[in-house]
Amino acid sequence: MDQQSVFYSDEMKDIFNMAKRYAQFKTTILINGETGVGKEVVAKLIHKYSNRASMPFLTVNCGAIPESLLDSELFGYESGAFTGANTKGSMGLFESAHKGTLLLDEIGELSPLLQVKLLRVLQEHEVRRIGGSWSKSIDVRIIACTNADLWNLVENGTFRKDLYFRLSVATITIPPLRERKADILPLLEQFLHELISMYNIDRTFDKSALYVITNHTFYGNVRELRNIVESSYITALDNIITINDLPKYLIESSSINLKTITENCSHTLDEMLNDYEKEIITNALTHSNTIRKAAIKLGISNTTLLRRIKVYNLEEKINHHDDFEADIIT
Repeated sequence: MDQQSVFYSDEMKDIFNMAKRYAQFKTTILINGETGVGKEVVAKLIHKYSNRASMPFLTVNCGAIPESLLDSELFGYESGAFTGANTKGSMGLFESAHKGTLLLDEIGELSPLLQVKLLRVLQEHEVRRIGGSWSKSIDVRIIACTNADLWNLVENGTFRKDLYFRLSVATITIPPLRERKADILPLLEQFLHELISMYNIDRTFDKSALYVITNHTFYGNVRELRNIVESSYITALDNIITINDLPKYLIESSSINLKTITENCSHTLDEMLNDYEKEIITNALTHSNTIRKAAIKLGISNTTLLRRIKVYNLEEKINHHDDFEADIIT
């Protein structure tokens, strides 16, 4: 499941635009954010909008592979480099990603030895296989991701300061889902539609289930939301997904009682999505001097924005000195 096209909140729209800008340059990029916020999704967006889009996008989790194996995984090895090595040798991910992008996930878990070797790659733009006697030039865009505070690791002496500055030429920090609630329902809808397409069973969440989900504190972020949608979808016995179909921990960890849920479930999903859209547009208009700037911020055309302004009766939010005040909302 891929949420790369679902950016409803202002925060994620800003990150989307930032990713597109950074994509134009070859520089290394550091993406920060809690586990499950969508760091790999943003990395893929950068690759997609770069001139490397037709070339490989490879990824490796630096914390999931032992140092010795990660070394050969990244740099490759020559024939006979170690016991059990392929007799023909093997190229590593740096070579395989030539002309493309290599995502180093959980970069904070990289061992001191591999930090030194990575720094050399970034400085010299070349790699040497394990057991090799010569280096090979490479052209790879490096994107690093972490859920840790890298600078804190630098101050603690577990991460090299020079490598930190090499990796953080450009940085993107993705806020947790609990701080951008406008993304919850659109993401839920996308995940649900993907499941419906996969299994051909049409299901929808009822108002009470939606209320519990939208008021949940997502410490697992987008990944947790996706798991909740899938778990509820396969657990439900009917086409309507209710509170009883939600993961038990969701109800147990909620401070909302059933009476409160009932009292606050008067809107349909479409109405709730419309409320979010109205709130987002209102916020964009409030913080923009012109309709043109508001439209750019929202990633829509001026005509579309004017149409939505009329639908939500937001004409009073338009600055009377706006450079588009001559446009008639009809």
